[in-house]
Amino acid sequence: MDTITKKKASEKNPKTMRVSGAEAIIHCLLAEGVDLIYGYPGGAIMPVYDELYKFQDKLTHILTRHEQGATHAAQGYARVSGKVGVAMATSGPGATNLVTGLADAQIDSTPMVCITGQVPRHLLGSDAFQETDIIGISTPVTKWNYQITRAEEIPGIMAKAFFIARSGRPGPVLIDITKNAQFDELDFHYEACTGVRSYKPTPKVTEANLEQAAELINTAAKPFIVFGQGVILGQAENELKEFVEKSGIPAAWTILGLSALNTDHPLNVGMVGMHGNYGPNVLTNECDVLIAIGMRFDDRVTGNLETYAKQAKIIHMEIDPAEINKNVKVDVALLGNAKETLGLLLPRIKKNSHESWRNEFSLRYEEEFKTVIEKDLHPTKEGLTMGEVVEEINKASKNKAVIVTDVGQHQMVACRYAKFNQSKSNITSGGLGTMGFALPAAIGAKMGAEDREVVAIIGDGGYQMTIQELATIYQNKTAVKIVVLNNDHLGMVRQWQELFFERRYASTVMTNPDFVKIAEGYHIKAQRVTERKNLKAAVQEMITSAEPYFLEVKVEKEDNVFPMIPSGASVSDIRLK
Repeated sequence: MDTITKKKASEKNPKTMRVSGAEAIIHCLLAEGVDLIYGYPGGAIMPVYDELYKFQDKLTHILTRHEQGATHAAQGYARVSGKVGVAMATSGPGATNLVTGLADAQIDSTPMVCITGQVPRHLLGSDAFQETDIIGISTPVTKWNYQITRAEEIPGIMAKAFFIARSGRPGPVLIDITKNAQFDELDFHYEACTGVRSYKPTPKVTEANLEQAAELINTAAKPFIVFGQGVILGQAENELKEFVEKSGIPAAWTILGLSALNTDHPLNVGMVGMHGNYGPNVLTNECDVLIAIGMRFDDRVTGNLETYAKQAKIIHMEIDPAEINKNVKVDVALLGNAKETLGLLLPRIKKNSHESWRNEFSLRYEEEFKTVIEKDLHPTKEGLTMGEVVEEINKASKNKAVIVTDVGQHQMVACRYAKFNQSKSNITSGGLGTMGFALPAAIGAKMGAEDREVVAIIGDGGYQMTIQELATIYQNKTAVKIVVLNNDHLGMVRQWQELFFERRYASTVMTNPDFVKIAEGYHIKAQRVTERKNLKAAVQEMITSAEPYFLEVKVEKEDNVFPMIPSGASVSDIRLK
């Protein structure tokens, strides 16, 4: 990232000064430690951009090529760095273009503050040029939102926005600022927010529930752990590892929990969910105690709720009380931050090994390996598989890369086969399933972890939804590595059409452009692989490049992702082929 050097935000509680509302916004960002903003200027937010020009020595602005790209870049930055991502846009279509990223951040618990310009206060409700009710529009997809109409509101509201975005279960906040509030002056003084009345971000776990949970765990014959992103958000990776190793309990992950525990850990038994591993899914319905840590029992994890783990006692460690008993009725709820809760539970559990129970997972893995995994990673057929591409990326990066995926077959293959030895390494759109997420999110991820290799693995469909962000990569010389797995189809939809709609391939065949030429048009080095003999060298060249790099790999057109739990089926009904 040669041309972009992030500035060090150094302002902390500056003294009272007379400034415009627009300048006040910049001082608020600096006071919160923000050094990087993604956005796209326009008329209603222009006063803030004018102030940004004056503060270029302290604050870096990245011009994306679409406002949706700004939100996804802010998400990628937040997910890798652990900081609050910031995106900015003008009113009307600029603001509405943020909505997909807001919804994605909301369901995936990503801390983000979005700032939008708005028409002057006296024009509100008049259908003025580029006026939309972004507060009404964004209310369902934000943790909190607020419209500032007076300059003197800015410091308090901005402080509250950052506190809400990062505290408890994180999420996106949108602040809409009318143009008059940006121009008007105020006596500025900033104080960080430390609490909001009636908002309790981190509940406290009770002693009685801890004891009850420990008793269930210590007496269980077949206990099973499923961990999610709450472990990563709570910085509880070490506590999870200690808990797993002391208890001897096999542990599986949701796709957002991936990388919280090293993928090669002997007690890491794989992924649960629709395209998860065979053993963890089937044995969910055979365990006697299910310990859910920082996950929300999403429908893609549980399958049919009427048959999900009905035989098991369920312990749910969760920071958000709204998730308790929402989908799955639990026996013990341990409310609180996963780091604190696991820390309190650890002394109460007995050391164990559960060797015979763990062997059940090994046996099912062997079956899955023979039926699915070996063919995906070491194919003998002529066509290239997505799995072998991911495996080559693992080898070339020594399992150290941040992998950013879009949505579709490639996402499931990458989550199944990518290997990680560091947390915050798997960045994907989990709950919303946003096509177009990966390319801009990879930009943010690279800027949030400049010392790490960042590889975006994308399908040919999702890639074209935000392909214009190649310009952002080129302008900022962001050394993202882009791998498009091209099967000339909307692959996951095509798979469903094959399996459940009698091969009626309605609107899933894609006539694609020359992706290599497009990348080269953005001055990004690019190549295409069509044969297995060229794959290893091409991946190695990409990984070792110090610059942005684009690699297209032509994979089989009608290859399916297995195992698979059909929609609405039980986790026990998982198909291996």
